[in-house]
Amino acid sequence: MDFMSRIVRVPRAHEPEHAAETRALFPDLPEPLGELVAGAAGCSPYLRTLAEAERDWLPGALEAPEAAWAALLAALPEVADDALPAELRRAKRRVALLIALADLAGVWPLETVTARLTEFAGLACDLALKAAVARQARRGKVPGADESAARQDAAGMVVLAMGKMGAGELNYSSDIDLICLYDETRFDEAELHDARAAFVRATRQMSATLSDRTAEGYVFRTDLRLRPDPSVTPVCMAMEAAERYYESLGRTWERAAYVKARPCAGDLDAGARFLEALRPFVWRKHLDFAAIEDAHNMRLRIREHKGLAGPITLPGHDMKLGRGGIREIEFFTQTRQIIAGGRDPALRVRGTVDGLARLAGQGWVPQETAELLTRHYRFHREVEHRLQMLRDAQTHALPSAEAEFDRLAAFMDRDRADLQRELRDRLGEVHETIESFFAPDEAAAPPDVAAPGVEMLDQEVIARWHSYPALRSARAEEIFKRLRPDILSRLARTAHPNEALLAFDGFLAGLPAGVQVFSLFEANPQLIDLLVDIAGTAPALAAHLSRNAGVFDAVIGGDFFAPWPGRGALESELADRMAREDDYERRLDAARRWFREWHFRVGVHHLRGLIGADDAGRQYADLAGAVIGALWPVVVEQFAAKHGAPPGRGAVVVGMGSLGAERLNATSDLDLIVIYDAQGAEGSDGRRPLSSGAYYARLTQALITALTAPMAEGRLFEVDMRLRPSGHQGPVATGWDAFRHYQREEAWTWEHLALTRARVVTGAPDLADDVEAFRATLLAETGTPEGVLHEVARMRDRIAAAKTPDGPWDPKLGPGRMQEIELVAQAGTLLAGEMARDVASGLDACVAIGWLDDADRSALLQAHGLCWQVLQVGRLLDARSLDPERIGEGGAAFVLRETGHDDIASLHAALQQATDWAAGVIDAALARRPGEATDGD
Repeated sequence: MDFMSRIVRVPRAHEPEHAAETRALFPDLPEPLGELVAGAAGCSPYLRTLAEAERDWLPGALEAPEAAWAALLAALPEVADDALPAELRRAKRRVALLIALADLAGVWPLETVTARLTEFAGLACDLALKAAVARQARRGKVPGADESAARQDAAGMVVLAMGKMGAGELNYSSDIDLICLYDETRFDEAELHDARAAFVRATRQMSATLSDRTAEGYVFRTDLRLRPDPSVTPVCMAMEAAERYYESLGRTWERAAYVKARPCAGDLDAGARFLEALRPFVWRKHLDFAAIEDAHNMRLRIREHKGLAGPITLPGHDMKLGRGGIREIEFFTQTRQIIAGGRDPALRVRGTVDGLARLAGQGWVPQETAELLTRHYRFHREVEHRLQMLRDAQTHALPSAEAEFDRLAAFMDRDRADLQRELRDRLGEVHETIESFFAPDEAAAPPDVAAPGVEMLDQEVIARWHSYPALRSARAEEIFKRLRPDILSRLARTAHPNEALLAFDGFLAGLPAGVQVFSLFEANPQLIDLLVDIAGTAPALAAHLSRNAGVFDAVIGGDFFAPWPGRGALESELADRMAREDDYERRLDAARRWFREWHFRVGVHHLRGLIGADDAGRQYADLAGAVIGALWPVVVEQFAAKHGAPPGRGAVVVGMGSLGAERLNATSDLDLIVIYDAQGAEGSDGRRPLSSGAYYARLTQALITALTAPMAEGRLFEVDMRLRPSGHQGPVATGWDAFRHYQREEAWTWEHLALTRARVVTGAPDLADDVEAFRATLLAETGTPEGVLHEVARMRDRIAAAKTPDGPWDPKLGPGRMQEIELVAQAGTLLAGEMARDVASGLDACVAIGWLDDADRSALLQAHGLCWQVLQVGRLLDARSLDPERIGEGGAAFVLRETGHDDIASLHAALQQATDWAAGVIDAALARRPGEATDGD
């Protein structure tokens, strides 16, 4: 479709006489092209000048604008260096004229207009830079680079486009913000001084080519002041020096600037490497709500500096920096991106409209807010372009005089009154939306006693808060001062206020720093409710949160209360999270951060009654399986890089005990064994080869280290390998043939009992199938009643002699408690040759072989279920056995809700009664043989 048929609007001429004069210059232009050019010239003296200067070129360009655009850009790289400044200026005139007419006519939408302005700016920078560097190389000033090489990649120098140019959003009369760097690794140390001097000269020459005003005009005004510390640093810096600056001194506004940064000229690959190195600086691993206050303060400083504070009045209002303006929308978008972009890579886009769409799509801002701001942003940019087209001025100010407002309205084909009304409405709506985000409540904080009950809180506890490390900075204290009344009010409304206050006090005392966490709370008040809930129920978990406050990130990630995704989805998510890191230790730390978030989620869901003890046990087991499943290939890859690929068909990691049964609690360690099959291979073939046995032993140790090492982000699990063949004396990894031989010929009955709960967690699929098939065969063959029952009785006695229960509330140890019931279930599984791993199925097997009757089974299941609930609650509350004296009233309420009892005394009586009954059932069962149970036993 040609240009003429796509015209949807034409500006009304504000000065008809000038429109007529311009139309007379183009007698052969058909309508509405002639009307478009005349209307533009009748509103804008600048466009009238351009049209007169390009009267020979314009008709052909309008006949085929896409071809004209392509030809214009294609011609420039062929221009000789000495003619380049003049040719770039002539090209700029044509670019400005063609884009203006396409924009005014509605033929090119905003995104095309800004993208083409940016495309031309990028080409102009690249040509000017390479010409300047080539000039330095021709003079022998660039060590090791000749002129030809300099024209290829500017000898390692790169220009980063910042701001609107980086985002592909240049306005019609925009400055271009550039940062110039060079790759110092391309030069020897002795050459660095000369190289830097050459690149500084080249930068100045490039800037002059683009920005000097000559008889032909200028190309782009350039601004080099976004570089680190511009008052003392050269205009072109070494990348390493820039990295050091950002790592140690970089500020929030500089992080925001790098959201839009893009290599645009010179050595683009080096520029991409630099931006990748800066990724941790720009995109923080935790949600960064402290950026909100930084951005808000920056807005206020800009308003103050530019004199833009006060109510919105249209005459002279700045469409960019004023209230409700373009910068407000950009700040909103970039700040949200900075907050969440470290966790959500989908948000790492440069454009404002694209950023708003991603934020809405990922659930970080409401869809209606993103759509509203997008509509207003496009309109604001249209107004901005018209203001700048009038006289090619870098202005964003609305006209102060009515006559000039009439000119702007005509340029937009509008009536002045309608345009002014729409401007007021749009600016006001943007301002209200943005202000509610940056400063939801600017009023002075109310006194602490504003809410009922606050005066009853322990004032001595509250008085010591100011001495805590979290409040040592003035900024943290200022934010917390705004939060404190709300926190105290919520604490006062809990069932046990002073108990909750003490738990919150423990959280606050453990925080090493407060700005980030307090900013997080201020932006997300629902997190205060969650913390108060946790503090009032599980003080130990609140203390854990103070050391790992980053787990709050997951709560506002959008799916914290979504249905449980299952192990497969978890493992895939963790693998993706680790894949974003390019270093082994960072991957292990990423796994630890991920695990803490999901582990916290399970605990919160359990505390709030969204899941019960059984669901929590399965979810903790899913997490452990996902961690092992995602870590294993990473560990293997790291190990293989030095020692070669695993010999034979690889290995499997087998979960034993509670992990095998997929029933963990909040503090469970992991019982693991590793089985490998070298298939006769003597060793690996890496650069440091190992024998097969040594290879798998050290690989297993690497996995254990990956799980247990206390790194910067903590540890994942404690690991117990004692269930492997021969226990402490055996190798940490067992060969497949040796494992089968041991289990058939040497294993004790208790080891076969342990195998009833064994489950392959990860590893070579075919070997996993073989292990499971062998387990099924072995369990079907080895369960003789005499041996099994004798071993169960013996193990019961040994456990009773060696381990003392931790008081009357210990759910695991003691007659009729979990460990004894699970032992009976394992015995039934082994005797029946069953494959199921859970307690209920094991007790079903006991009934099926006539060892227990239905009443026995019910008694054991009831006791085990109650013990399991008590265990899960106790481990979540303080990682020890339940103690009503220690868990407080909030914790007691939690355990009563979980178990369905009215008070602690009745729960204790029920626990004692159920376990006494279970102990009697087990005593009786061990005194008979399968087939001897009757309904009357």
